[in-house]
Amino acid sequence: MTISATDPTPSASGTHLRLLWPEWQGAGADVVGELAGEFPLDVARRAYTVGTTVLAAVLPPHDGPVATVPVPLDDPGEDVRDGIESKTVLTRQLNNALKIITEQEPARITTLGGTCTVSVAPFTSLAARYPDDLAVVWIDSHPDIDTGDTSYNGYHAMAVSMITGHGDPEMSKLLPATVPADRVALVGLHEWVEDAYAHVGEWGITAFGPEDLRASSRPLLDWLAATGCSRVVIHLDVDTVDANEGPLGLGKVPGGLTGAQVKRIAHDINGAFDIVGTTVAEFFPRDVVHVQQVLNGFPLISG
Repeated sequence: MTISATDPTPSASGTHLRLLWPEWQGAGADVVGELAGEFPLDVARRAYTVGTTVLAAVLPPHDGPVATVPVPLDDPGEDVRDGIESKTVLTRQLNNALKIITEQEPARITTLGGTCTVSVAPFTSLAARYPDDLAVVWIDSHPDIDTGDTSYNGYHAMAVSMITGHGDPEMSKLLPATVPADRVALVGLHEWVEDAYAHVGEWGITAFGPEDLRASSRPLLDWLAATGCSRVVIHLDVDTVDANEGPLGLGKVPGGLTGAQVKRIAHDINGAFDIVGTTVAEFFPRDVVHVQQVLNGFPLISG
């Protein structure tokens, strides 16, 4: 079942929330230090907050409510509990984001982050609003299906696990709903570690590599139609855009979808389904952070 994005759907009418969530603790400190070694570690880790600010500044203004999830800059959250780095501070943020969404009762949510973690609260909230009628398109170079038992402790690599009901039990109790794994498609997937990647087949997630969708969005559209869902949420990790065009994420991952291909895929989905949620995540603006470092303490500017 599909509907045109222009068709009226009473249950989807209502508030469109823009959620700003400058979460940074979800990326493992060691990985950030390795991939952004040109900056001091405390600066590099917080670059995701800068990315959120830049996105909010350069994207078109929003004509609905805008809310910001409070994110502490002074709490590095370096504790590891249950195989999750920064679990305490991340759990608090998840709870705060869910409270905001509950208060707003949005029919649609646009989320600007922050690491991939920021899709968990809005997507599971929309899954509760549209039970049995929501599919997830996860555009990302990585599968984000780690758990507390896999080798990487960064929570941003566990986002899809949380959404599909395979995440940390304590944090999962906060979620209003989950999305069955057979209604989740990983799009642009071409970088992973083996101990997590096995979950794709075990859980029943569908994956499309860049080559599957370079020429046409049809394979993905056919998969969406087969889910029987009329509504879709799209997560975009900007590292999916081929790093040869210019690195947008923390890691410089070549061989991904081009920017034009990502836009075409999103446009094609929007032409056939009702998109009720969009997330833009993992923007790591190196040039902006570099300028900040140059101007830190500059006369009449700071300090």
